[in-house]
Amino acid sequence: MASRTEVEKAGGRPVRLHCLAHAGAGVASYRRWPAAVGPVVDVVALPLPGRDSRRRETRVTDRAGLLADLLPTLLKAAEEGLYALYGHSLGALVAYTLTRALEDAGAPAPLFLALGACLPPHVATALVGAADLPDEELLPLLGDLGSLPRGATASPGGLWRRSVLPVLRDDLRLARSLREAALDPATGGPVRCPVLVFAGSDDPLAAPNSLQHWQQWASGPIVRHTVAGDHFFAGSAQLPRLVGRACRDLVGVGAPESSR
Repeated sequence: MASRTEVEKAGGRPVRLHCLAHAGAGVASYRRWPAAVGPVVDVVALPLPGRDSRRRETRVTDRAGLLADLLPTLLKAAEEGLYALYGHSLGALVAYTLTRALEDAGAPAPLFLALGACLPPHVATALVGAADLPDEELLPLLGDLGSLPRGATASPGGLWRRSVLPVLRDDLRLARSLREAALDPATGGPVRCPVLVFAGSDDPLAAPNSLQHWQQWASGPIVRHTVAGDHFFAGSAQLPRLVGRACRDLVGVGAPESSR
């Protein structure tokens, strides 16, 4: 395990861990991560436009908009020191897309790309193409994932339908765009950095066995972990400990080469 001294020698600062959230959400699930990841890791949660501190900004619904918004931040981080990415569900597709774009730009590679609760782009899911379904068809799909709140907030005219459901629909549009771009040889294909894949033991959408198919999106062997929980396990205590340990372990064996 790397000490703070080893990290400082390798990159001049702790590993910067950029975290991206699931559809329809801000970055609240990463609130406890800074205390849980362990030493020499700085957690940087990256909210997409239209939520949290960026709630007044226009939401992005395609790959071009996503890259225009977040890629400059990651390019700067890549030049400043060691970094890694963790994305959960939609956030995993975002993290994969950013990693591919960083490679295309010739930026220094991340220590690793970590993907949670997300099927690989070539595997169809019930939510692919669901963004424009009427409420009576979309809501049961979301209910199967445990995404619907209980009580009146999810009823017609309720707060959840007015404030969260529009964000979720736009995020599903973004996910569709990112999956399509990943399948295009010009913008997709395997990443060259190490890939870690995390599954929830009881996830109804991305079951642990199904995540082995991320192998075709990585140049080297992937490392798979199963943690306790359903689809929304990003707020668990186990996950940040595993991701933080990966940061320290990979610093200990040396950072991956730049994609230049």
